[in-house]
Amino acid sequence: MKKLIILLLSITTGFTAIAQNDTKAKALLDEVSAKAKNYDNISIDFKYVLENTEENIKQETRGDVIMQGDKYKLNILGITRIYDGKNIYSISPEDEEVTISKGSNEDESTITPSKMLSFYKDGFTYQMDIEQNFQGRKIQFVKLTPIDSNSEIKYVLLGIDVKTKHIYRLIEIGKNSTKTTLTVNSFKTNETLSKTLFTFDQAKYKDYFINKLD
Repeated sequence: MKKLIILLLSITTGFTAIAQNDTKAKALLDEVSAKAKNYDNISIDFKYVLENTEENIKQETRGDVIMQGDKYKLNILGITRIYDGKNIYSISPEDEEVTISKGSNEDESTITPSKMLSFYKDGFTYQMDIEQNFQGRKIQFVKLTPIDSNSEIKYVLLGIDVKTKHIYRLIEIGKNSTKTTLTVNSFKTNETLSKTLFTFDQAKYKDYFINKLD
C-alpha cells in the first residue's frame, strides 16, 4: 500500500529552481501543477503494474482515488484508505480491521494523494525525455532523478498529455530492478462529492477490530 501511494500520489504543485533542471521540463511541470491546483477536486481511475524480471514478478491491479485539497479516498487491493485532513483510516474488509493513524506520522518522503502533483518540488532534478503517441494522444515524458544518491529510486518517468496537461502515466524504476507503472484510465475534475466522502463512520464497522496506532 505504501509503495503504491508513493507512486500514485506522485501524479500536484510548487517548485524550487535548481540550476541543472531543464527549463522546458520545469515550465511543463509548473503548468501541470498550476492547472491541477485550480480544480476543486480530482477523481482518477488507474491501472497499477509492478514488475521485477529478475524475481519473475508481475502484479497488476486497478484502483481509484478522489482528492480534494489535502483530503483523499483511495481504493486499491481491496483496501479503502481515507484521509480526513487529520487521521488516516485504512479499512480492510477481508481482515475486518480498521487501522487509524495520524496523518502527520506519514513518512515525509512518501508521495501521498494530497501531494500527488508536487512530489517533484524537492529532491529531484529533471529533464525532458521522449514524446510518444498513445492511441492518438501525444504524451511528453519528463525524467526525474533523485538528488539523494542513497534513494531506492533510480529515476521516474512522468508522462504528460500535451493537450490536456494531465498526468497520463508514471513509471518508477528502482535500483532493485523493480519497475512500477501507473497509468491513468480516467481523469475527472470538479465533480459533485458527498459531504461525508472523507468522513470515517465507525458505526458502519461495529464488527471490525479498530487498531489505533496513536
